[in-house]
This record gives sequence, C-alpha cells and structure tokens, in this order.
Amino acid sequence: MPETPTPEPPAAVGFGEALRFWLKLGFISFGGPAGQIAIMHAELVERRRWISERRFLHALNYCMLLPGPEAQQLATYIGWLMHRTWGGIVAGALFVLPSLFILIGLSWVYLRFGDVPVVAGIFYGIKPAVTALVLHAAHRIGTRALRNLWMWGIAAAAFAAIFGFDTPFPAIVLAAGLIGHFGARRWPEVFALGGGHASQAAGHGPALIDDHTPTPAHARFSKRHLAKVLGAGLALWLLGMAALLATQGWEGTLAQMGWFFTKAALLTFGGAYAVLPYVYQGAVDTHQWLTGAQMIDGLALGETTPGPLIMVVAFVGFVGGWTKSVLGPDALFLGAALAATVVTFFTFLPSFVFILAGGPAVEATHGKLGFTAPLSAITAAVVGVILNLALFFAYHVWWPKGLGGPFDLASAVITLLALVALFRFKWGVMPLLGVCALAGLALTLLR
Repeated sequence: MPETPTPEPPAAVGFGEALRFWLKLGFISFGGPAGQIAIMHAELVERRRWISERRFLHALNYCMLLPGPEAQQLATYIGWLMHRTWGGIVAGALFVLPSLFILIGLSWVYLRFGDVPVVAGIFYGIKPAVTALVLHAAHRIGTRALRNLWMWGIAAAAFAAIFGFDTPFPAIVLAAGLIGHFGARRWPEVFALGGGHASQAAGHGPALIDDHTPTPAHARFSKRHLAKVLGAGLALWLLGMAALLATQGWEGTLAQMGWFFTKAALLTFGGAYAVLPYVYQGAVDTHQWLTGAQMIDGLALGETTPGPLIMVVAFVGFVGGWTKSVLGPDALFLGAALAATVVTFFTFLPSFVFILAGGPAVEATHGKLGFTAPLSAITAAVVGVILNLALFFAYHVWWPKGLGGPFDLASAVITLLALVALFRFKWGVMPLLGVCALAGLALTLLR
C-alpha cells in the first residue's frame, strides 16, 4: 500500500495574517482560561500548525508559573516568538482590547439601566450562577492542587486566615510561598507536586515552529535585551503614574487605582478567582469604589464577555470612576471610561514585561520547566481563598438584605441547579449563564 505522504510545513506567516488572527481571538475567547487555551491549541497547533505541541505546552508551563492571566500571556509569548516584540505586544493587546470596549459599554448600560426590570431580572438569575461557578473553580483547582494532607492543611489555614481573621491576600500568598520554599528542603516529595500540562505526541504534522526548530535570534537570552525590556516596562509604569499624579495628585482616585492594580497584577497567582478577594478588600472595603453587590454583578459581566476573567477590573474601574466623578459630574461616562482604561493598563503591563523579559530564558530550557515548590503551596492556599469567596457570594445572593433579612429561596435553588449542571452534566459557562439569566428574568417578571 502506498505510504501516506508527510504533510508539508505551513508557509511563513506574515505579520498582517497573524494580526487578523489575534484580533479574531480577542472576540471569541470565551470560557475562561481553560476554554481560551483550548481555542488557541485547536487553532495554532492543530489547524494552522504555527507552533508544535511541545513548544506550545512549554510556553504554557511558563505562563502558568507567572502571576497574571495565563491565556493572555500565552498569546503574548507565541506572538513574540513569531514576530518579535511587536508581535507579542499586538497578540497580548488584542486579547484584551475587545473585552475592554465591550465591558465599558455593558458597564454603562448597567449603571444607567440597572433598575429596569428586564436588566434586573437577568442579573437576578446570573448572580446565583456566578456563585456556582466560583464553587466549581475551587473544586477544579483543588483536585489538581490538594494531593496530600499537607496541601489540604495549607488550604484550610488560608481559608481560616481570610474568613476568620480578614488576613490580607498578599500576606497569605507570601506565607504560603515561604512554606513551600522551606518545606521543600525538608520534605521535597510533599511540595514537588509537578503540574503544568503533560506533553503528548500528537500527529498534527510539522509546524512552522516545530520541536527542533532553532530558537530565532530575537528569542535568545542576552543581558542587554533583559535590561532593555525591564527598563522600558519601568519607564512606562513611571510615565503612567507621573501623568496621574500630575493631574490629580496621590490622593486622586486614578492614582490610587493605578497603584492598587499594580499590586493586584503581581498577586494573581492561581487565576482571577484567586485575586478577586484582594480586589474586593481594596475596591469595596478600603477605597469604596463600588459596593459588594456591584462586585458580584461585575463578575457576572466578566463571565459573559470574551477575554480573561480578570477583566472584571475594568468594571471595577468604570464604576469607581463613575462613583467618584473623576472628571467631574458633567463627564461621568468619559471619566468612568478613562478609569477603566487606567485600571486595565496597570493590571496588564506586568504581564507583557514578564513574557518579553523572561521568554528568552524559557526558550533555552525546553522540557525542563515545571511548577516550583512555592507555587505548589500558593496554589493550595488559593483553594481556601476561593472557597471563602464562594461563601461571600452565597451570603450576598441568598440573603440580599443581610442575615437578619429573608432567605431568597429562588436564588438558592438556581445556585443548586447550576452546581448540578456544572458537576453532573459538564455545562459550559455561556450555556449556564444564558439559562440562569432566562430563569431570573422569568421569575422577576412573574412577581
């Protein structure tokens, strides 16, 4: 029998063709990080063959180690590998910008028309679904991270610290990282849990960037390149902060947002659900940019739009800019849109620096990168933090007027049914939110 011919490697991809793909990806990247990574794998590894399975997973393992949204960072990494620095900037930016514009529009609708029965009914159904999604996230991360009693203990301690003592999220991350760092010296088998994504050979044919394709010249490590990227990142951050300080001063809302979300960007280990408690503590309790109920609504909007879930910070910025009238009462929309843009800039700037600065070092370590012991402990702590977040949401959804008020049975039933749909029937995020939104709308209009 004749042999099946080996497929030819794909033709070289021009910058314009890549730009069109990254723009498309920005509009279709639903489903959270798992869904977004699956879309990129299907498009880039299987269909287009721009990068091989091993190179894709190697880049993903590095992104999983970093604070920040791993899917956006993965897009930045592949764009950089293919088309140098501007390729990475374009890929990462287009992953975020469509979501920013959509969220600005939806946030305006929410603030202007949130009391309209149709809009209120949709949110009434979505809020219990979000509670179920957070619980599902805790379970999903927990099954990967809590593989022995030590990790269960770290998760329990993190939950107790934030639930019982209101411990700041950065302190929990630091403590867990130190436990992992020093614990691994004494009990390496406990903390060396592995992780990442195991590579399996897949017959997708030769790729443009294949397993044995030499690292391109721009992706080779050099101290000069590292210094240039770090210097440019720091300069952009300083210029941004200087502009805010010059126009509004340190106590101004925009400057406080820039500083707060810079810190948040460096603490997003474990994904957006992990950093949401920190954002809640700062945005709701400390700065009072929005209320707890609005925070839940913002997460609901973030779940229904493309892009990384951490884009909920754009909603926080928009509502905070509107509430604080950052450009005056006659320019509420412009001030809110500016605040959302400022928050997005300071949240994602570190992600670009991490990839453009660290990528060359990663390219020199094919097949050797794994999760560190500190990250294993931090991931375990994140499970406890997310569980606390789920309880916070459940409290506000089931007792909307506080524990002294009536119990909302309908919201509790929607939450339980959503949990069944997620755990038993493996529903996706969008079908779940759609059905729950219709249920909430029907219940609201019937009352």
